[in-house]
Amino acid sequence: MRIIGGQYGGIRLNPPTNLPVRPTTDIAKEALFNILQNRLDFDELNCLDLFAGTGNISFELASRYAASVESVDLHFKCVQYITDTAKKMNISTVKAKKADVFKYIQTAKGKFDFIFADPPYDIPKLPQLAHLILDSGLLDKEGLLIIEHPSTREMDPHPNFIEKRKYGYSSFSFYTI
Repeated sequence: MRIIGGQYGGIRLNPPTNLPVRPTTDIAKEALFNILQNRLDFDELNCLDLFAGTGNISFELASRYAASVESVDLHFKCVQYITDTAKKMNISTVKAKKADVFKYIQTAKGKFDFIFADPPYDIPKLPQLAHLILDSGLLDKEGLLIIEHPSTREMDPHPNFIEKRKYGYSSFSFYTI
Protein backbone atom coordinates (compact mmCIF):
# COMPACT_ATOMS: atom_id res chain seq x y z
CA MET A 1 0.00 0.00 0.00
CA ARG A 2 1.43 3.36 -1.02
CA ILE A 3 0.50 7.00 -1.36
CA ILE A 4 -0.19 7.51 -5.06
CA GLY A 5 0.30 11.25 -5.63
CA GLY A 6 0.99 14.64 -4.14
CA GLN A 7 3.80 15.67 -1.85
CA TYR A 8 4.11 12.21 -0.24
CA GLY A 9 3.58 10.26 -3.48
CA GLY A 10 5.45 6.97 -3.56
CA ILE A 11 5.75 6.59 0.22
CA ARG A 12 4.76 3.10 1.37
CA LEU A 13 2.39 2.65 4.27
CA ASN A 14 3.12 -0.47 6.29
CA PRO A 15 0.29 -1.06 8.74
CA PRO A 16 0.46 -3.97 11.15
CA THR A 17 -0.98 -7.16 9.69
CA ASN A 18 -3.37 -7.63 12.62
CA LEU A 19 -5.56 -4.59 11.88
CA PRO A 20 -9.21 -5.48 11.15
CA VAL A 21 -9.21 -3.81 7.71
CA ARG A 22 -9.69 -4.31 3.99
CA PRO A 23 -7.79 -1.35 2.50
CA THR A 24 -8.78 0.18 -0.82
CA THR A 25 -6.43 -1.36 -3.38
CA ASP A 26 -3.79 0.85 -4.99
CA ILE A 27 -5.37 0.24 -8.42
CA ALA A 28 -8.85 1.32 -7.28
CA LYS A 29 -7.43 4.24 -5.27
CA GLU A 30 -5.40 5.47 -8.24
CA ALA A 31 -8.46 5.30 -10.50
CA LEU A 32 -10.55 7.12 -7.89
CA PHE A 33 -8.03 9.92 -7.41
CA ASN A 34 -7.66 10.33 -11.18
CA ILE A 35 -11.40 11.04 -11.25
CA LEU A 36 -11.23 13.32 -8.20
CA GLN A 37 -8.29 15.27 -9.62
CA ASN A 38 -10.66 16.55 -12.33
CA ARG A 39 -13.53 17.30 -9.94
CA LEU A 40 -11.97 18.71 -6.80
CA ASP A 41 -9.43 21.32 -5.87
CA PHE A 42 -7.91 19.55 -2.87
CA ASP A 43 -6.40 22.73 -1.41
CA GLU A 44 -8.61 24.05 1.36
CA LEU A 45 -10.87 20.98 1.43
CA ASN A 46 -12.17 19.82 4.79
CA CYS A 47 -12.41 16.04 4.49
CA LEU A 48 -13.96 13.22 6.48
CA ASP A 49 -12.75 9.62 6.13
CA LEU A 50 -15.30 7.26 7.67
CA PHE A 51 -14.29 3.68 8.52
CA ALA A 52 -10.74 4.99 7.99
CA GLY A 53 -8.94 1.72 8.76
CA THR A 54 -5.27 2.23 7.86
CA GLY A 55 -5.80 5.86 6.89
CA ASN A 56 -4.93 4.99 3.31
CA ILE A 57 -7.41 7.55 1.89
CA SER A 58 -6.70 10.08 4.65
CA PHE A 59 -3.00 10.15 3.84
CA GLU A 60 -3.72 10.41 0.12
CA LEU A 61 -5.90 13.47 0.79
CA ALA A 62 -3.25 15.02 3.04
CA SER A 63 -0.60 14.38 0.40
CA ARG A 64 -2.71 16.42 -2.02
CA TYR A 65 -2.83 19.37 0.41
CA ALA A 66 -6.31 18.96 1.90
CA ALA A 67 -6.75 21.58 4.64
CA SER A 68 -7.96 18.99 7.15
CA VAL A 69 -8.78 15.30 7.28
CA GLU A 70 -10.77 13.76 10.11
CA SER A 71 -10.32 9.98 10.16
CA VAL A 72 -12.95 8.04 12.10
CA ASP A 73 -12.71 4.37 12.97
CA LEU A 74 -14.10 2.12 15.70
CA HIS A 75 -10.89 0.17 16.27
CA PHE A 76 -8.31 1.61 18.64
CA LYS A 77 -5.37 0.00 16.80
CA CYS A 78 -6.45 1.65 13.53
CA VAL A 79 -6.74 5.06 15.19
CA GLN A 80 -3.37 4.52 16.87
CA TYR A 81 -1.73 3.55 13.55
CA ILE A 82 -3.13 6.65 11.79
CA THR A 83 -2.04 8.92 14.65
CA ASP A 84 1.46 7.40 14.83
CA THR A 85 1.92 7.51 11.05
CA ALA A 86 0.78 11.13 10.83
CA LYS A 87 3.23 12.01 13.60
CA LYS A 88 6.12 10.15 11.93
CA MET A 89 5.39 11.84 8.60
CA ASN A 90 4.90 15.22 10.30
CA ILE A 91 1.37 15.57 8.89
CA SER A 92 -0.64 17.84 11.16
CA THR A 93 -3.76 17.95 8.97
CA VAL A 94 -4.81 14.33 9.68
CA LYS A 95 -6.62 13.79 12.99
CA ALA A 96 -7.82 10.31 13.95
CA LYS A 97 -10.84 9.78 16.16
CA LYS A 98 -12.04 6.53 17.75
CA ALA A 99 -15.79 6.32 17.36
CA ASP A 100 -18.62 4.17 16.12
CA VAL A 101 -19.24 5.73 12.70
CA PHE A 102 -23.03 5.43 12.94
CA LYS A 103 -23.09 7.27 16.29
CA TYR A 104 -20.54 9.79 15.01
CA ILE A 105 -22.75 10.59 12.00
CA GLN A 106 -25.67 11.37 14.32
CA THR A 107 -23.72 13.63 16.69
CA ALA A 108 -20.90 15.26 14.70
CA LYS A 109 -20.85 19.01 14.24
CA GLY A 110 -19.47 20.86 11.27
CA LYS A 111 -19.53 20.44 7.52
CA PHE A 112 -17.18 18.67 5.15
CA ASP A 113 -16.41 19.35 1.50
CA PHE A 114 -15.49 15.74 0.83
CA ILE A 115 -16.60 12.59 2.66
CA PHE A 116 -15.25 9.14 1.87
CA ALA A 117 -16.74 6.03 3.50
CA ASP A 118 -15.24 2.56 3.14
CA PRO A 119 -17.31 0.44 5.53
CA PRO A 120 -16.91 -3.28 6.12
CA TYR A 121 -18.63 -4.90 3.18
CA ASP A 122 -20.82 -7.11 5.37
CA ILE A 123 -22.49 -4.49 7.56
CA PRO A 124 -26.29 -4.63 7.40
CA LYS A 125 -26.70 -0.81 7.14
CA LEU A 126 -24.46 -0.53 4.08
CA PRO A 127 -27.29 0.06 1.54
CA GLN A 128 -28.66 2.93 3.68
CA LEU A 129 -25.29 4.58 4.39
CA ALA A 130 -25.71 7.40 1.84
CA HIS A 131 -29.08 8.30 3.39
CA LEU A 132 -27.60 8.33 6.89
CA ILE A 133 -24.66 10.54 5.93
CA LEU A 134 -26.55 12.96 3.69
CA ASP A 135 -29.47 13.29 6.13
CA SER A 136 -27.01 14.15 8.93
CA GLY A 137 -26.06 17.44 7.25
CA LEU A 138 -22.33 16.67 7.38
CA LEU A 139 -21.79 17.28 3.66
CA ASP A 140 -21.43 20.94 2.73
CA LYS A 141 -23.17 22.46 -0.30
CA GLU A 142 -21.47 21.36 -3.52
CA GLY A 143 -19.64 18.74 -1.45
CA LEU A 144 -18.94 15.22 -2.62
CA LEU A 145 -19.66 11.93 -0.85
CA ILE A 146 -18.15 8.68 -2.08
CA ILE A 147 -19.02 5.30 -0.63
CA GLU A 148 -16.93 2.24 -1.44
CA HIS A 149 -18.95 -0.96 -1.49
CA PRO A 150 -18.85 -4.43 -3.04
CA SER A 151 -19.88 -4.46 -6.68
CA THR A 152 -22.34 -7.24 -5.81
CA ARG A 153 -24.30 -5.07 -3.33
CA GLU A 154 -26.54 -2.26 -4.48
CA MET A 155 -26.96 0.92 -2.49
CA ASP A 156 -30.50 2.14 -1.75
CA PRO A 157 -31.66 4.67 -4.35
CA HIS A 158 -30.98 8.28 -3.35
CA PRO A 159 -31.92 11.48 -5.22
CA ASN A 160 -28.37 12.83 -4.78
CA PHE A 161 -26.72 9.83 -6.45
CA ILE A 162 -24.72 10.88 -9.52
CA GLU A 163 -22.75 7.83 -10.67
CA LYS A 164 -21.15 4.50 -9.83
CA ARG A 165 -17.69 3.36 -10.90
CA LYS A 166 -16.78 -0.31 -10.74
CA TYR A 167 -13.26 -1.65 -10.21
CA GLY A 168 -13.43 -5.43 -9.99
CA TYR A 169 -15.02 -6.48 -6.71
CA SER A 170 -15.20 -2.87 -5.46
CA SER A 171 -17.44 -0.03 -6.59
CA PHE A 172 -17.54 3.66 -5.73
CA SER A 173 -20.92 5.39 -5.55
CA PHE A 174 -20.83 9.20 -5.87
CA TYR A 175 -23.32 11.62 -4.28
CA THR A 176 -23.51 15.39 -4.12
CA ILE A 177 -25.79 18.07 -2.73
